[in-house]
Amino acid sequence: MLRYIVKRVLLSLITLWLLATIVFLMTWALPSDPARAIYGPMAPEETVAAFRAQVGLNDGLFVQYLRLLKSLVTFDFGMSWANQNYGVIEYLKSPLAKTAKLAVLALAITTPVAIGGGLIAAKYRDKRADRAIVLTGLATSSIPEFVTGALLAIVFGVKLGWAKPVYDSNAASKLGPWGQLQYLALPSLSLAIVYFGYIARMMRAGTIRALDSDYVRTAAMKGMSSSEVMRKHVLRNAIAPTITVMSVQVGYLVSGIVGVEVVFNYPGFSNTLLNAVSDRDLPVLQVAVLLSAITYMTATLLADITIAWLNPRVRLEVTN
Repeated sequence: MLRYIVKRVLLSLITLWLLATIVFLMTWALPSDPARAIYGPMAPEETVAAFRAQVGLNDGLFVQYLRLLKSLVTFDFGMSWANQNYGVIEYLKSPLAKTAKLAVLALAITTPVAIGGGLIAAKYRDKRADRAIVLTGLATSSIPEFVTGALLAIVFGVKLGWAKPVYDSNAASKLGPWGQLQYLALPSLSLAIVYFGYIARMMRAGTIRALDSDYVRTAAMKGMSSSEVMRKHVLRNAIAPTITVMSVQVGYLVSGIVGVEVVFNYPGFSNTLLNAVSDRDLPVLQVAVLLSAITYMTATLLADITIAWLNPRVRLEVTN
């Protein structure tokens, strides 16, 4: 297992280097001048030229690439170009924490419901309960999260007033954890509704596969109750594909929920990434993309380790 983890970490580092190279080339292939985009078309040429010299835009492409690689090693990414009072890490820290809070709440809502729904659908497959859960999952996962978010904001935020339809940073910062739920409830619920279908379908498929296996039939023939069979044999093996799907969703929740953050005016990581693109804030854009990749790779590594811990056969394949 230790050899497997080391191999995965080394592979992740190589992937991170390749991604950093691709992101560097893509950001510098943008047609507009970053300095002119930041200061605007009416800014004096002297001001733009001074900024270019200050941030090293006049250096050669290879020199700038080496500077990016050095920043990855030293974790010194310099200052944000569009917000020059903040370092890149300092600028991204608050949005990343806000998005992490939203992602954790969304997964906390949808994971037990989706796993329970998948188990029920598999247990009563081809019956009404199964069809209802499958159709509900297909319906919720086919609707974009920003559409779901807008509907929730109108119904539960504006019409009923049960939660805040728009995030207010000043008001939310003065509230405790329970008070902040007024602002987090609707965006997290809109994400939870969308991801219910993905997780429930994977849990259903894994449970059906486990129920049809020989070891489950043997356990039932030995006189074990259905609840014992589900707990000791089915759940451990059925949940592996679900964990894999959830690890992918964690990576998406960090940088792919820009629609929800825009609908609720939520100052999260995806919104910051979108602003960095529009502002041509290349240091923030590069680091934000790399942080998204690190989050995804960490989530998949933890998922693989969890699956290997749950399933001894996977551990055997890993050690071999």
